[in-house]
Amino acid sequence: MESDKLVVAVAQHAPIPGDIAENARRAATTVAVAADSGARLLLFPLLSLTGYDLDRLADPTCWVTAEDPRLDVVREASRTHGVTTVVGAAWLGPDGDRLLASVVLSPDGGVEIVGKQYLHRDERDLFEPGVSSPMAEIDGWRIALAVCYDAAAPEHALEAAGRGADVYAVSALYTEGQERRLDVHPAARAMDHRMYALVANLAGAGPGWRSCGGSGVWHPDGRRVAEAGIGPQIVVAVLERGELDRLRADDAKAGYRGQLG
Repeated sequence: MESDKLVVAVAQHAPIPGDIAENARRAATTVAVAADSGARLLLFPLLSLTGYDLDRLADPTCWVTAEDPRLDVVREASRTHGVTTVVGAAWLGPDGDRLLASVVLSPDGGVEIVGKQYLHRDERDLFEPGVSSPMAEIDGWRIALAVCYDAAAPEHALEAAGRGADVYAVSALYTEGQERRLDVHPAARAMDHRMYALVANLAGAGPGWRSCGGSGVWHPDGRRVAEAGIGPQIVVAVLERGELDRLRADDAKAGYRGQLG
């Protein structure tokens, strides 16, 4: 059944470097907090289970697999609280494929893997590019997942909009000096395609980088409607179906292409 509203939570998270089990436990605690705010979707940043330090991925224990017991605590929290949870991981598939992934854990126990399509720099030596993936659906809302630099490629959001996305959810790392990029990317994707946009940015720092914070939610007219500061925190927003319908109808009436596809 399609819901008129969807409550979403974005976690600006600073992982314990390389400690998947502890980061999963912290994610499970965050699921409960998000659920208390009424959230049905909880989005974590890029590599939220390990932190962004590609050198650590030489350690096989820093990769996550489909049956990884370290994820059980998040699976159980998602089931208990009815929250679809998206965590970031270095994913090792059953066929040996390696993806820089968003891992979608649904309350019904389902798992979907969305790999980053637009790899850059040293990522290209470690991962394979992702391909177009099924969207998550929550209460009739269609959620397209993007991983970091995917959001900088207009064609990525264009393809998602063409498949009917209502929400464009980005797990990312934006660093000091990239504050303008962090605002423009989701604002443009939201406004151009009349989708809500979410960005979960890593908090803290790692080798050669420090986060600029600023995780948030953008309205389909391009306005930012929720914003985090610098450190670890959760922001919550209510998405309204009526706002999508109104803007899409106005675009159609004006003769705009609207939700491009």
